[in-house]
Amino acid sequence: MADAILLFAIPGFLGLMLLELAVTRAGQQQEARLLGYHRADSRTSLTMGVGSLVVNGGWRLVEVVVLGLAAALVPWSLGHGWAAWVVGIIGIDFFYYWDHRAGHRVRMLWASHVVHHSSQHYNLSTALRQTWTGEYTVLFFLPVALMGVPIEIVLACWSVNLLYQFWIHTEAIDTMWGWFELLFNTPSHHRVHHGSQSQYLDRNYAGVLIVWDRLFRTFEPEGERVVYGLTKNIETYNPLRVATHEYVALWRDLRTAGCWRDRAGFLLHGPGWSPTPADPVRVPLAA
Repeated sequence: MADAILLFAIPGFLGLMLLELAVTRAGQQQEARLLGYHRADSRTSLTMGVGSLVVNGGWRLVEVVVLGLAAALVPWSLGHGWAAWVVGIIGIDFFYYWDHRAGHRVRMLWASHVVHHSSQHYNLSTALRQTWTGEYTVLFFLPVALMGVPIEIVLACWSVNLLYQFWIHTEAIDTMWGWFELLFNTPSHHRVHHGSQSQYLDRNYAGVLIVWDRLFRTFEPEGERVVYGLTKNIETYNPLRVATHEYVALWRDLRTAGCWRDRAGFLLHGPGWSPTPADPVRVPLAA
């Protein structure tokens, strides 16, 4: 269902990208901070988006089955009234925060999510740069189904969450009203999330409500001009390499690891982790 709604939203996505393109081109004359669009980069992002819908289509059926089985395990239901929608919207957003956080802190999950961070530009096309290697999000959304939220409402709330996140991928909006910045994820907050500077790494995981980052101390306000991309950029527009580069790097580390403990570390620790080097051999001093 999430993909079906996204398919219907494609004309809107394209229309908003054209509007953003016009706005940023005009704004670049006054503001050097606006990177705007780069043809090859945006083409790659759009290719990744279309490829994600095609390649992951079968996986969506698995997600529906898993959520359906979870819902069948509980003898209660919140029905289809306002309570189910409130629990669904807030629950999906809460568990999305932890899903997103895990995607940055566990390397075998990061290998999939890194695709979304591989662009050195930040515009609405970047929002469509998605993985081709499946998702694990459904595992984090199981608790919502177990709360008694009907599966169709779970999927609808998931779609709303994804649609909300599209518009925050822009430099055309600076900051918004104070109360909105306090409660909701905004372009300013999400630009931080795509930053490669040390103070911006692993910050602002929110989907819709930024309150989760404030509550769990992962919030960082936008200050220094954000430099987008990875700490070590891949310097390619080839969609296949964009989709697989971190898996290749992970496999290389697993193959050369000295023991199974190190292999588990490469899989379960965050990107950049390496085994602690052994203590140097101490040579006793001469008497």
